[in-house]
Amino acid sequence: MIGSLCSRALALAVLLFFARAVGWTQDLAITGASVYTSPDAPVRRHVTILIRHGVIAGVGEHVPIPKGIPTISLQDGVVLAGFWNAHVHFMEPKWNDAAHQPAEKLTHQLGEMLTHSGFTTVVDTGSDVENTVALRRRVESGEVLGPRIFTAGIPLFPAHALPYYLADLPADLKAKLGQPETATDARTLVDKNHAAGANIVKLFTGSIVEPNRIALMQVPIARAAVEEAHKSGQLVFSHPSNLEGTKVAIDAGVDVLAHTPESTKGIDEDVLRHMISQHMTIIPTLKLFSQDNDIAKIRELDYRFHQLGGRLVYGTDTGFLPDYDQREEFRQLMAAGLTFRDVLAMLTTAPAALFHLERHEGRVMPGMRGDLTVLSEDPSSGNAEAFTAVRYTIRGGIVIWQSNQTTK
Repeated sequence: MIGSLCSRALALAVLLFFARAVGWTQDLAITGASVYTSPDAPVRRHVTILIRHGVIAGVGEHVPIPKGIPTISLQDGVVLAGFWNAHVHFMEPKWNDAAHQPAEKLTHQLGEMLTHSGFTTVVDTGSDVENTVALRRRVESGEVLGPRIFTAGIPLFPAHALPYYLADLPADLKAKLGQPETATDARTLVDKNHAAGANIVKLFTGSIVEPNRIALMQVPIARAAVEEAHKSGQLVFSHPSNLEGTKVAIDAGVDVLAHTPESTKGIDEDVLRHMISQHMTIIPTLKLFSQDNDIAKIRELDYRFHQLGGRLVYGTDTGFLPDYDQREEFRQLMAAGLTFRDVLAMLTTAPAALFHLERHEGRVMPGMRGDLTVLSEDPSSGNAEAFTAVRYTIRGGIVIWQSNQTTK
């Protein structure tokens, strides 16, 4: 046990040193790989992947590897495009003062929370923007090994209607939470967050103020926030909670439901089709609801949305949920009727398209970013947990997490 911990610490130190030396552009080769170049492509065997300056330069059986490039030799690994988790939170106390915490500590925390699960990009849907932007800055400098971070910063709530489960937040953080009373207030808060470094917006169109009572954001206020966000190209996420909160999101022009509505009553096919006509996306977060009595109805809503042509994107509320294990989310998605290819799209091509990045990432092809997730088990096996068997997490050609494996 002690030897294993020492080996991990040494590997981490080496990776940190290398990342700081080269930033986020690196050369790397992977040989002998099985590869899914995209969610709808057949698996390719005995493939070499070459990354040059952080971008995939070659994928094939006979790709020459220039001398001196670090190489990972896979005998039984499966390579996929880097995974996204589009619903996380950097709200736990351990992220406080991220600007000054030791880099090794932050790298370890990101490993425990995110990169051990193969996530190369994450979307923070609500946190103290100062901490999260500081963390993002240190990751992007190469000082800290971690995923790319998009953040909403401080969410916007209905006036005088904070969710009951945020009652224990520190008073200083609670005082920062946006509760616009007018459309002008909403625009001001969106602009303030954006100026602080936020690059998406999160609205609570349905705020659970008591276990059985939901307060709605007024449509004109939500619409003003959406319009202001869209002026600067920001996507808008909504926490809807129920049918009424979903209708506010639809009427306001929100882009993404950050959760499946917890109460599905009244959300029929007409509502889903209306959402799809407006190109709305759903992030299921099924693990969050896995103990609910109506979890089957929640799964059914997501699957029907998918059948009708709606876009689903992977996300888990990690960080609000203190348990970072992803296995339950994958089990629930498979139980909903989604195939491994559907889930792979949720992790890769779907979020890339949502963020208008599909020309540069989401697939393992030349010209794409060198963001890769390497598993030790093929997810086509039908085992939902295969997606959690991560051996390497690679961002821009840099190994940012590894499971007792080494490069040569």
